[in-house]
Order: sequence, then C-alpha cells, then structure tokens
Amino acid sequence: LAKGDFSGQFVAFAGYQYERFTSGEIPLWNPYNNSGLPFIADTQAAVFYPPRLATIALARLFGGWSYPALELEMTAHVLAYSLLMYWLVRRLTWEQNGSVFGAFVAAIIAAYSGFMSGYPPLQLAILEAGIWLPLAVLGVLEATRDKPIRWRWLLLSAFALGISWLAGHPQTSWFLTNLIVVYFIYNAFTRRYRWPIYIGGLLVLGLVAGGVAAVQLIPGIEYLAHTARVGLTFEDKGNGFPFQDLVQFIFPNVVSLWSPLYVGIIGLGLAALALRWRAPRSLFWGMIAIVALALSFGANSVVYDYFYNTSPGLRFFRGQERAAYLVSASLAILAGIGASYFLRWGADDGGITRKRMQRALIVLLVIIGIVFGMVFVAWLGNREAYGQYIGPMAFSTLIAALALLLIPWVLTAPKHQPRRWILAGLIVFELFSVNMNATGTYEPIAPDEQLSMSPPPLVAQVLADSDGVFRVDGFRGLTDNYGSLYGLMDMRGISPLFLDGPFRLIEPDKINPMAWELFAVRYVFTDWNELPVPSEIVGTGEDRTGAINLHRLSDPRPFAQLVYETAITDSDEFARALLHDPNFDPRSAVILAHEVDVDLPETPPETAVATITEFEPESFTIVVETPTNAIL
Repeated sequence: LAKGDFSGQFVAFAGYQYERFTSGEIPLWNPYNNSGLPFIADTQAAVFYPPRLATIALARLFGGWSYPALELEMTAHVLAYSLLMYWLVRRLTWEQNGSVFGAFVAAIIAAYSGFMSGYPPLQLAILEAGIWLPLAVLGVLEATRDKPIRWRWLLLSAFALGISWLAGHPQTSWFLTNLIVVYFIYNAFTRRYRWPIYIGGLLVLGLVAGGVAAVQLIPGIEYLAHTARVGLTFEDKGNGFPFQDLVQFIFPNVVSLWSPLYVGIIGLGLAALALRWRAPRSLFWGMIAIVALALSFGANSVVYDYFYNTSPGLRFFRGQERAAYLVSASLAILAGIGASYFLRWGADDGGITRKRMQRALIVLLVIIGIVFGMVFVAWLGNREAYGQYIGPMAFSTLIAALALLLIPWVLTAPKHQPRRWILAGLIVFELFSVNMNATGTYEPIAPDEQLSMSPPPLVAQVLADSDGVFRVDGFRGLTDNYGSLYGLMDMRGISPLFLDGPFRLIEPDKINPMAWELFAVRYVFTDWNELPVPSEIVGTGEDRTGAINLHRLSDPRPFAQLVYETAITDSDEFARALLHDPNFDPRSAVILAHEVDVDLPETPPETAVATITEFEPESFTIVVETPTNAIL
C-alpha cells in the first residue's frame, strides 16, 4: 500500500495496541503521540474492534506485530464485504433465475469498484466501518420480509451496526446508521406494520447497536468535545466533490487521483436498467444513491445545508465526499438487481429489451467516442498536457464498444449460462483494469521494505538515551504516529482527534521553542542547522523529505518539576497570551484557572526535588521531596 495514513496512523496505533494487550493491559492512554492522548477514546484506534483483536491474537502466535498483519486484515475485510454483498443480493433476488449472476455482479462491483479500491484501504477505519452494510441491510430485509416481524434478524442488523461503530470511523457508521433507520421505516411502511412495530424496531436497533459499541462510543463522545475538531466551522465541514467529479462515473482517474464514484460503465448501465424497468426494491436504492450523491457535493449543493440543519450528527463531520460510500453500495445493489432481472426480461419480451439496450448503448458509445475524439485531437497537439487523460478515455471507449457487442448478444439467448458469465468476466476485466494496482493506493514495494518495525538510526539513537523521561519534536525524522510504533514520546502526531489545548500550543509553528519548553522536549528532528534556542547537533540522517539533523537541546525542561508561583487567568486565550510574554517564566510558575488553597513559600527551597522512579505507558511514579508546599 502507498505510504500515508495506513502505515503512519493505523499500523503505528495498532502496534501500540498490540504491545498493550500482549502485556496484559487495556490501552487506555497513549503517551507517544499528540503529547499524550486518551487512546481508548480515539475512535480510529478501534481498541475493542473484534477483527482487530483477532489480528492481534494471530500476530502474537506468528511472531509479533508487523506491517503485513494489518495488510492481511484489510484484505480480509474486502473479501468479507464481497461475500456479504453476495449474500444480501441473493436474498434480495432469490425468486429470480438470474439471482446467482446478479449477486456475483453486485459483490464484484461493491468490493472492487472505485470507492473500496481507492482511499479506504489506506484510511483503514473507513473500510472496516463500511463493510458491515450488507449484513445490516440483510437483517432488516429478513426481519421485514413477512407481515409478523422477525426480531432475531433485526438483532443481527443491530449487531452489525454496533460492530461498524467499533471499527473506528464514526462518519461512515453514521451514514450506515441513517441508511438502516430509513430502510427499516420504508420496509415497515410497505408491510403496513402498526406504529408499535416502528417504535420497537428502532429501539432494538438503537439499544443493541449502542450497547455493542458503548465501550467505544461513550469515551469517544466525551473526548470529541475536547478536541481541535470542536472549532471547525460550517465552511470547514462543507467540503465535498466539485461538480466536475461527476465525470468519474464514465471516465475514471481523469479529474482526481481516486475515482470513488466509478462503478464501471457496465455496472452503471445495469443499475440504470433496474430503475428503468422498476425492478422490485430498485426505487429505494435509487433514491439512496441520488440523495447520497447530492450530499457528497457538500456545501456546493443546497442539499448539504438542509441535512446539516436537520440531520442529527452530520455537523460533527467534514469530508462530505465520503457519502460516495452509499452511492457506490447503492449502485452495486442496483446493478445486482438489474443483472438478475434483465435476463428474464430478455427472455419474456420478444427482444424489446435487447433492442432498447442496443439503442441506449449506441448512444452511450457515440457520446463517449465524441469526447474521446476531442481529447485525442487535443492530445496530438499537446501530448504532455493531455497525456494523463488519453488512456482512461480510450479505455472507457473500449468498454462501451465491448458492452455494445456483448450485452445484446447475451440477450439473444438469456438462458445460455456461458454468455452471462462472459459478461460477468467483462465486468471483472473493467474494474480490475482500472483499480488493481492503482497508483494512488498501491506501491510496488514489498511490505517489509515499506515500513521497518525496527526504529531508524536517528530514532534508535534517541531511544538509547536512558537519562530520565523526555519528549521529542518528531515533525521531521520520526513523523506521523511512529512514536507509538517505536515507543518514543512525540509532542506531535497525525491523529485527527488532537486535544484542543495541546494542539493550539504545538501546531501553529513547526519550529516551536515555547512548545519544546512546555512539553519537556529534549530532542528536535529538523533540517535546520541552528535552532532559536541553544542546542547541539548529535546526529544527521535522512527522512522521506530529505536531509535532517538531530538536535539535543542544551537546557531542556525536566519532565517532572516543582514550582512555587502561580499565575491566575480567566480564559485559555489569556493563558496562551501569557505564555508568549517574555517576562513569564514557565519553569518557576504555573498557570491556573483559579487560586489554590495552598501556602507557597516566597523563596523556593534548594533541597526540593521531583524524581520519576518508574515510567510505563499506562502509569508512572514520581517521588517528591520538599520541605514546604509545592505544585508538581
């Protein structure tokens, strides 16, 4: 996988998770990134996600934590998503002779189209939270298949929702939860259930799912209120697809690095066919796809404004383009329904379906061909400017031409099994040609070369310093969340849930002497040859950006210290301003929100000392010796 969040966030955090669990501890706190964070409350840590616990157990049996361990977990989730989608569409279309074919088509499109093959494998929490959609939908489908509701199936749906919330991406789980609530209400309405069933069903979904995920949700919700995310505005949260990204439906990899809206030309055609012929259950999934697509534009569309003000929970999330998750899943289900039914239509209507499909495919090929021709002419005049577009457009033209040849041929003998599976093979060819080894997602590097479980030389040099407890500034050299992987306390980190107070002190400046002082930094990784405070270069090396120096500060603040003065402020803003006052000495005074009922000496005693005698990730011991009152 390409370097980024997968290795820098998820492998690193899961490595810390592995160390704590295999040491017999629940990872409640992580001192190694973000200057320390409540690990259990960071949703992306997925502390209690069952598949992650299984991965940790297997890694323990096979030699320890590794990069491939999490890659295999990711791969298993993609496979599980395809199998669960197959099961769902089989049950949706079980009356049809083409059910197996349709379920296969839906499974392939769901798991291997643009969305699941794009950034979700890198941002693993999105993938792992999203794969539970088919199981949750299946539970509601089977629960409401007959007039008397079958509660055990609804329990399955609620359980799948709870597991999704444990997976660590609340936004994806929020999309899924809203889908399941709407789907249950829709099915209950079509079955004409009485209102107690509505209330009872929603209570079962909420209570069971909430109960399953409570161990993650409760600390996560509390933590969220104290993170830097709280200050995000409507504009910050409203980013989404620009309208030109609709091109992704036909031409992948043209307007953006990833193409999450791409389900393949054939898949899109089968989905449209299901809607055109009003196949059973197709209207619901068509509406979900349309609403999710409108929401994915974020503040570019008025739909987002409406849901932002009316839908509970949406205002907590940014990156509205992630609603493509529901677009992709809905279109996969629609394509499966269309594939199941169009074989029957082709057999029963005397060739009408075949002729209509042929005309539609001719129109599509002409449109795609015209666009390709225009780009081809432009490419002949400026190959450098149009080189990135010519390949994807030529491929889409080829697929449209093959679809024109193959689909009418299949419909001339819809009961002929080999023909339909040749069509399925074309779908596989189309999706895998575009998404397999996609440059934005994968790199041709062996897993053991992608990330070393052993610390780099400069990091190892710092780890060898056993003289007390300290932090580092790892913006360069250490980077990302690798402090958690290597056991080196970094005041920085890339977890999106950063405590607001430390974030405001640390992140404004990448060379930040004030933060070094406040967070007891001893070493700074940087490309600077000289820092604003006295330091010594004790090592040189390289990171992914270039050459770096390892500075050891000449007078770092002790990790534990006794002070005898207080400065009282009435706001965080005033406290931060005071820290920038050159007359304020943070080594002799502590900033407090109110007075303390302790008599402090005017002159600090010379014999007072605070000594760290034991330091572990989840606990530490400080022995204080002082003849007078002091503040630690």
